[in-house]
Amino acid sequence: MAAVIARRLLDQRGVKGVEVASAGTAAWDGAPASEGAYLVALEHGLDVSAHRARQLTTDLVARADLVLGMSAHHVERAEALGGAEKSHLLGVFAGGAPATAQVEDPFGGDLDEYRRTFEQLETLLAAAVERLAGPQADANPSHE
Repeated sequence: MAAVIARRLLDQRGVKGVEVASAGTAAWDGAPASEGAYLVALEHGLDVSAHRARQLTTDLVARADLVLGMSAHHVERAEALGGAEKSHLLGVFAGGAPATAQVEDPFGGDLDEYRRTFEQLETLLAAAVERLAGPQADANPSHE
């Protein structure tokens, strides 16, 4: 869900040249988005039907300028794969305190858990996109 939310926010903000990719530390390569993620994304007008899971790899980390993890474990894994200087907890990158900055994984939970996670991701990613966009998109009046 984070990738499609981030893409929409970047588009809304008029930020160009940012590629958003998704990878997991416990992902089953090729698996589709979970039913909960699919349904909650649809509730918000987003389509994750083309999503396929993939493992976070050394190559993916090397190609990234920024790696945002949902949990401390994700950040530790990205750092172990060579991304120590560019890996951050999403909640901290978005301005939150480290003790409360983790995003709970709703996998296996009910739709309300997915909805709470979606809302948390939307809030954190909005702040992260603002940080990334800075004043560059403010000069574009078509994105008020």
